[in-house]
Amino acid sequence: MWGLTKDEVSVLKKLKTPIEIQDYLDSLPMNHEKKGETLMSVRRVLREKKAHCIEGALVAAAALYLHGEPPLLLDLSADKKRYDDDDHVVALYKRNGYWGAISKTNHATIRFRDPVYKTLRELALSYFHEWFMNKNGIKSMQSYSRPLNLKKFGTKWMTVEEDLWFLDTALNSLPHYPLVPAKNRKFIRGADVMELKAGRLIEWKE
Repeated sequence: MWGLTKDEVSVLKKLKTPIEIQDYLDSLPMNHEKKGETLMSVRRVLREKKAHCIEGALVAAAALYLHGEPPLLLDLSADKKRYDDDDHVVALYKRNGYWGAISKTNHATIRFRDPVYKTLRELALSYFHEWFMNKNGIKSMQSYSRPLNLKKFGTKWMTVEEDLWFLDTALNSLPHYPLVPAKNRKFIRGADVMELKAGRLIEWKE
């Protein structure tokens, strides 16, 4: 199926629900990219048994797709003009008309989201308060993208050995919708001491 081996399909078939998918991603060590940046296909993640956010999102999307759901990614974007911070990518799912998200992260906060959000804006905003820079507590999230349906790329994102930099380009090229009213940025309170302490918790040490 889709060029995947029987063993690869077997792993994905066992992940029948968003919760099971999330539990599987949580069991994978964080890909700290010690030998350089990567954007691994589903096959490579399953083989190397590690992932960072977009790599985990691809595995989640493949598992959802295998069970008849659309393979959708959402790009949550940091304000790169002001802050040196990374985007975060999640896989989307929907239950009874409400959005949820599957998320691979090393931090305690920007994780799985239950399907309780009526709109993608609501879902994206659920990440805003907990998305801050650990050095100074500045909340740096800026926008969210239109969903990216991976069906448009065929199935090579599941099996190729090359890094999938074209997906990073595709996500960055999507229309993004701002979350922070420009006039209200000055009213946003930074993370306090307790929040910073929680924000520095990590699941997988380098």
